[in-house]
Amino acid sequence: MLILDANVLLFDPQAIHHFPETELLIPLAVVEEIDRFKHDNTETGRNARQLAIEIDKLRASGSLRDGVTLPNGATLKIVGDDSQDARHDRDASDAILRLAAKLMQEHADDIAPAIVTKNVNLRVKADALGLIAKDYAQGPVRDTDTLKGWHIKDFDASAIVALKNGNPLPAAKLKLQPNEYVFAREKGNPKNAACARFFAQTNELWPLETGNTVCCGIRPLNLEQVFSFDALLDERIKLVTLAGKAGTGKTLLAIAAGLQQVFGDNRYQKLIVFRPTMPVSRDLGYLPGDLSEKMKPWMQPVYDALEFIRSQDRRMSARTLPNDVMTCSEISVEPLTYIRGRSIPNQFIIIDEAQNLTPLEVKTAITRVGNGSKIILTGDPAQIDNPYVDAHSNGLTQLVDKFLPSPLSAHLTLMKGERSELAETASTLL
Repeated sequence: MLILDANVLLFDPQAIHHFPETELLIPLAVVEEIDRFKHDNTETGRNARQLAIEIDKLRASGSLRDGVTLPNGATLKIVGDDSQDARHDRDASDAILRLAAKLMQEHADDIAPAIVTKNVNLRVKADALGLIAKDYAQGPVRDTDTLKGWHIKDFDASAIVALKNGNPLPAAKLKLQPNEYVFAREKGNPKNAACARFFAQTNELWPLETGNTVCCGIRPLNLEQVFSFDALLDERIKLVTLAGKAGTGKTLLAIAAGLQQVFGDNRYQKLIVFRPTMPVSRDLGYLPGDLSEKMKPWMQPVYDALEFIRSQDRRMSARTLPNDVMTCSEISVEPLTYIRGRSIPNQFIIIDEAQNLTPLEVKTAITRVGNGSKIILTGDPAQIDNPYVDAHSNGLTQLVDKFLPSPLSAHLTLMKGERSELAETASTLL
């Protein structure tokens, strides 16, 4: 017997179908809380409307008060609260606790009811009252600290020589995922090393060209950035995810690679940068000015990166970027709010701060990618502002875990900060 909280249903409107052979209870106060979101022009509002339609369809199968059987064998009930406290308090969290306590007494000899909620404080309150509460999770997900996307491996000297000469190595026994990277070192002599990438199609390690990679004046400063540039610049890889703490260069590398391929290589028609506004996908109508003026506070980090890349490009003997790069039509910086329904072909797409997106929002964004386009998602799962997701349930982490076996994708977790010595120290100590 499970009691579902509003945040679970707003996070995943299909959650009622993920508990087979279970009695599911939704307090009436939870329905009322969800109803308050139905007019929102956000992903949460869409989820609220979708859930309402889903539950309304179930009414054709019977009374929601008495319980309706779902296709997976579960039973769904909408439970009212006629207690004295409910007449003065319509808080959904309190209604859930009252229902759980009541059921605990009624079913003392049976299996105790459990609250399913993404609200940490509600889980704490439940525990303090002797009630069972747990987070909503659809299955175990490996985080980006575990899935780095690159490994250090030791080889014989002859293997290192082969890689340096541009020859591939058989790698079937290494148990790598498609497009994972390897820093190959000689056994007993770690200074003799080479960088390589695993190609699942041939089960081989292919060496990387690491000496002359420059994108609009930006050069890789460490091993992780070398791997990142390789993935960003390979048009065969359609999806790249970059995770890591602040200052590791995720956004800078992605924008530099995009500018290089738009203006230098003519591979894509346009560079488009999406960034979720916090709170995620909230309507920007409350801010004064046109769309560009509304977006400026949210997009300033992108403009900062563009300005820095332009300054580095000016130092090159042969410049890649035009003088009007900050205002030219080939670069677009937009809110993620309005991506639904679009089709985006032949463009280099970046979604920054993707850790603040839900899995459904990430799916919505990626399914907008048209032929000839490439999409990059960057973010730090340790810095999440969205109250409906955490380090494991956010869209970026879920995407990395699900796409790991796909030859269309590559993932890198950047560990070393390069912004400044102060920024790196603050990121580590604070």
